[in-house]
Amino acid sequence: MTTIDKLLTPVRVGDFTLANRVFMAPLTRSRASQPGDVPSALNARYYAQRATAGLIVTEATQISRQGQGYAWTPGIYSDAQEAGWKAVVDGVHAAGGAVSLQLWHVGRISNRLLQEDGQAPVAPSALRAVNSKSFVVQPDGTAGNAPTDTPRALETAELPGIVADYAAAARRAVRAGFDFVEIHAANGYLLHQFLATGVNQRTDQYGGTLENRARLLLEVVDALVAEIGAARVGVRLSPNFVAHDIEDAESEAAAIYLAQQFSRRKLAYLHIAEPDWVGGPALTTEFRTALRQAFTGALVFCGNYTAEKAEALIAAGTADAVAFGRPYIANPDLVKRFAQGAALNTPDPSTFYGGAEQGYTDYPALAD
Repeated sequence: MTTIDKLLTPVRVGDFTLANRVFMAPLTRSRASQPGDVPSALNARYYAQRATAGLIVTEATQISRQGQGYAWTPGIYSDAQEAGWKAVVDGVHAAGGAVSLQLWHVGRISNRLLQEDGQAPVAPSALRAVNSKSFVVQPDGTAGNAPTDTPRALETAELPGIVADYAAAARRAVRAGFDFVEIHAANGYLLHQFLATGVNQRTDQYGGTLENRARLLLEVVDALVAEIGAARVGVRLSPNFVAHDIEDAESEAAAIYLAQQFSRRKLAYLHIAEPDWVGGPALTTEFRTALRQAFTGALVFCGNYTAEKAEALIAAGTADAVAFGRPYIANPDLVKRFAQGAALNTPDPSTFYGGAEQGYTDYPALAD
């Protein structure tokens, strides 16, 4: 068996020294309590079970009602949501862990049933995401997937309000005790939509050139740095992502440009969601090396990693940490299993989204 010494060593991220380099990736589980999309005691138990991760990145959490694209996902824009997240954070910290809240606005990946007063979702341009779904509750109470609705293009004058929503969410996150926040600029959601050449057809200062398409994300970054400090801010990008009808002719160039901009701002970490898990091309060694050279903070990769593959990437100096998604669904004690070379539980896809304890908090640890 390959030794995984480096994966289990501490790592400096921002102003924190984290216990190891095994991070928990953000995983949508659709189990926020209703009404109000509020984190509950069940969610707190789930995250506390996984607190031996070097860093937990929470499920994507909408910054506003407008930012929601799936039923039963948690928010961070109400007092009740903030209080719910505080209980989650307190549980993780009591178990010795660290946690980052992923901030989310889905943009056009939404449906009128999720929007206030049945309004259209918003996006950089009025282009519907073809073959994309939202998860909604119908008026008769049944839940299921529904096609995304055609969005309306955001007016230039509305964009400062979006930035302010991110800043308010970060302020609530730090009040709730989170160690970091992670800006979700990946996977075809709003900030990624602004970046992508095939989705952003704007003619104002937020469209056209790469610098213009990156403007909104960098305005969000700058607002969060001003609000909570650069050492608490991370960003997630997904270069070469292919789902949610995303097309971007400058995807890798955008990632390098942004990595350089994040370095100038001294952000804590950059989290790269690799594209091959949704059928995109694998990232090349050359691109990874260019990212490493461009970004001076902690660089994190995520996507179908084994402990051995993660160890090799860290040993090569390419990554500072690796995030694991589905392995963390079924293995709350993933770090211990890696350390002992133990077998992993297999996750049950039928319980990924929605439900209660089954497939969420009932996976056995080694001690069981």
